[in-house]
Amino acid sequence: MAANGVVSGKSLIVGFGEMLIGFVPTVSDVSLAEAPGFLKAPGGAPANVAIAVARLGEKASFIGKLGDDEFGHMLANILKQKTESPTMGNPSADMLLKPEELNLDLIKSGKVFHYGSISLIVEPCRSAHLKAMEVAKEAGALLSYDPNLRLPLWPSAEEARKQILSIWDKADIVKVSDVELEFLTGSDKVDDETAMKLWRPNFTLLLVTLGEKGSRYYTKKFHGTVDAFHVNTVDTTGTGDSFVGALPCKIVHDPSILEDESKLREVLRFASACGAITTTKKGAIPALPTKPRPLP
Repeated sequence: MAANGVVSGKSLIVGFGEMLIGFVPTVSDVSLAEAPGFLKAPGGAPANVAIAVARLGEKASFIGKLGDDEFGHMLANILKQKTESPTMGNPSADMLLKPEELNLDLIKSGKVFHYGSISLIVEPCRSAHLKAMEVAKEAGALLSYDPNLRLPLWPSAEEARKQILSIWDKADIVKVSDVELEFLTGSDKVDDETAMKLWRPNFTLLLVTLGEKGSRYYTKKFHGTVDAFHVNTVDTTGTGDSFVGALPCKIVHDPSILEDESKLREVLRFASACGAITTTKKGAIPALPTKPRPLP
């Protein structure tokens, strides 16, 4: 366990952004008003991805900012148990992370730098986000972007689209959902032609998740579809984060995966399995799968 967010050696992934407490209804398929009760569930997409990687047996770190309250301390303890020690500031929440508070050594330690778009909504976190991306890129990290669209947090849909796309060209790997694809392109179709509107020359992989219909993948040389695993779904929270977290565990150790379609399909099947397992329990972090242990 590293101290004060400084790691020895390289982390496979550094997640940047928000961590929070979600409240999940104790009963499925009812509205929030009709729910008889709620379970507190730690989550936050970038933190989920970092913990997903750690659960699969790799070194992971997280950079964010938590409040100096009971929930904040609970989340910090979860991170310390599941990843390398987080970099965080108190007593404020994630949106108040400042560029000067960034642990640059921690950022440089990652082979993959993963982020979303929520940290782009307001200052000073937006500037911290842009600085962290710049440092990670200069250090040779693979930049992984999952917009994780949450429209109610943005001033307007137009501002959300503008800011999400403002850093689009910087990423190497991008994952969007079918809903995000439609939102970002202004299309009502989810097909190859629409997906390619989001493709950029610097991308190595573009992924579109389709829920129970699986996922689509696009590289410089090939594209295709991978089916989903069908399980008894309890809660879909964190499914995409589990899917994304499974990818760097494979790709970083074997970059040829992005050049070999059969290898990529195998990796995406693994990622889909991780996502499916996550739907079988309530909450995100509690449901993330762990690396199988060998039998004694």
